[in-house]
Amino acid sequence: MTDDTTKNGPDATAADAVADAAAYVENDIAQEEASQPDPLELLKAENGELRDRYLRLAAEMDNLRRRTEREVKDAKSYSVAGFARDMLAVSDNLRRALDAIPPEAKDAADAGLTTLIEGVEMTERAMLSALERHGVRKLEPIGQKFDPNFHQAMFEVPNPEVPNNTVVQVVQAGFSIGERVLRPAMVGVAKGGPKAAEAETNSVFDEKDA
Repeated sequence: MTDDTTKNGPDATAADAVADAAAYVENDIAQEEASQPDPLELLKAENGELRDRYLRLAAEMDNLRRRTEREVKDAKSYSVAGFARDMLAVSDNLRRALDAIPPEAKDAADAGLTTLIEGVEMTERAMLSALERHGVRKLEPIGQKFDPNFHQAMFEVPNPEVPNNTVVQVVQAGFSIGERVLRPAMVGVAKGGPKAAEAETNSVFDEKDA
């Protein structure tokens, strides 16, 4: 058998087939390895995802903590609102009782009536002082611009000397608790004067002239 026969015979064909198969397997393995992601990149991606989840969770917990603190603070501040509102009604009755006494009767009152009047006045002051210690404060709207959030207009008072919608009279005192209105003040507002913007402009000019 010649060398040509050996190179071109069945053995050569089988060798070529084996070589092709080996090359195909190696190529397939190489492609498979190339298609698989780098383990280091996988770890980096997983680490980034865990970090994002941690940051979101931390932000949610911080928001929950702040909301809880605010709710607890509001609960402490406004838990007495209903009780305070009822006490204001008692204070109003004390004030009505005092206002119902004519000035001449106070001046001519005997020792017993004078003591009674002083006792009612002291009770009213003590009640308002106790409410103030719990965050209830009396509104002082006289001279302020009418604000429907804090005031309730009952009537208008002709007064050209002050800007329109200025509170000039209080019929019933208003109170606030914390940042909320416990009871709006019932007031009378001025009518017939300049608008607020005009009054402020005139005031500025008067200050410059002075």
